[in-house]
Amino acid sequence: MCRVFAGQDPEGYRQINRSIRIDGHSTSIQLEATFWALLDEIADSQGLTTPKFISKLYDEAIEINGQIPNFASMLRTTCALYLRGHRPGIEEHAAQKRQAA
Repeated sequence: MCRVFAGQDPEGYRQINRSIRIDGHSTSIQLEATFWALLDEIADSQGLTTPKFISKLYDEAIEINGQIPNFASMLRTTCALYLRGHRPGIEEHAAQKRQAA
């Protein structure tokens, strides 16, 4: 069983930094390559670029929670939720498209 996990391609857990503008400020986020690939997939499924998706996620999380103690960890758990099948509903997606227009 552990061979599946232990034998994974090291490229998947290589650290990658991306610069993203959030709330008007440029910031650098460091995540493993696998998480960036998942965030790209999630953003694409929402019809957004990855930076736009991350910025919207940040804004909504601040609105709901008031603060984000560790944004990189939040992005990783976002990926985990996505892999577990948690996806925005069709109506939420349509509302996001209307707001973007």
